Amino acid sequence: MNRAYEEITDWLAGGFSPADLVAYRPSEQVRERVADLIQRSKNEGINATEQEELAHYLQLEHLLRLAKVKTRRMQSIF
Repeated sequence: MNRAYEEITDWLAGGFSPADLVAYRPSEQVRERVADLIQRSKNEGINATEQEELAHYLQLEHLLRLAKVKTRRMQSIF
């Protein structure tokens, strides 16, 4: 399991409030890894394993963004 999945599953398993979800940010280590993969994919290219890793990170980011938007909307209703 890659680092981002491990972090998120640990966080989810620990339970969280809506405010926790909105405030959630991946660790600096994960953010640096993603930035590195993006930079290298644009400039020098990355191998198939790294492309798959980057795709997973981007899917996770998209899922978290959607969840945060929905949470913010729900909070504004109440």
